[in-house]
Amino acid sequence: MPGLLRGVARTAAIAGTASAVSGRVQRRQASRFAQQDAQTAAMRNQAYQEQVAPPAAAAPPAPAAPDTGNMLEQLKMLGDLKAQGVLTEAEFEAQKAKILAG
Repeated sequence: MPGLLRGVARTAAIAGTASAVSGRVQRRQASRFAQQDAQTAAMRNQAYQEQVAPPAAAAPPAPAAPDTGNMLEQLKMLGDLKAQGVLTEAEFEAQKAKILAG
């Protein structure tokens, strides 16, 4: 009987040691995977924020300076059309205002 008891005790000690080592390995792996998951989540959140966030507001482009040469030609054509009687005075003034507003 003492041999049987010694065998059971030895088996229990081996099983206990194996269980402790296995638990330690599992905790270490869980910790490592948790860190990797946190890093992955942080990178995803950053990428999402960059995608969703509107780009930095740039200064609106300055309005283009009116092309005075083109405006003069348009006004000359309007004057010619008015002189030919194609445009009335009111139509001429309305078109002239549009061209000058530019």
